[in-house]
Amino acid sequence: MNMKNTHQNPDYVGWHGTTILCVRRGDKVTMAGDGQVTLGQTIIKGNARKVRRIGKDKNILAGFAGATADAFTLLERLEAKLARYPNDLETACVELAKDWRTDRYLRRLEAMMAVADKDRSYTLTGNGDVLEPADGIIAIGSGGNYALSAARALIDIEGLSSEEIARRAMKIAGDVCVYTNHAVTVETL
Repeated sequence: MNMKNTHQNPDYVGWHGTTILCVRRGDKVTMAGDGQVTLGQTIIKGNARKVRRIGKDKNILAGFAGATADAFTLLERLEAKLARYPNDLETACVELAKDWRTDRYLRRLEAMMAVADKDRSYTLTGNGDVLEPADGIIAIGSGGNYALSAARALIDIEGLSSEEIARRAMKIAGDVCVYTNHAVTVETL
């Protein structure tokens, strides 16, 4: 019997990994992502760069979780939308989400994105979601809930910057999640 490599197939060895965290505090926003990529129970790479600056002026942070090729396809599409709607991250994200939801090819992509500019942060999903967090914190990926919980606990501590919160929360996620490591890329606007 020839079974497809899908998540419904119990023999499927899927790619796991990634924790992306975005923390907004005051006039700063920081995005952090770990570097671990695994296939099944094997670490394939420990220093992948899953957080990037994008846009014409490199003033937008983007982080991705999921299949790498799919994530790069989405990053390229988002950059095209940003070229069409400069200085309007929200519209670019909504337009990408519409395409992602309605285009047969894009619907098959298995990835999520976190994006942020100096004013707003969004989570983008293949379901057509463009979600803005109420508390300024976004976390996606296998270690996302650990990083989210840690960041929410740290956000109430006076004197911590968005970058300090992100770094500490990512350390906690890396200590708890087997698919998250401590090789963290951090970008701040």
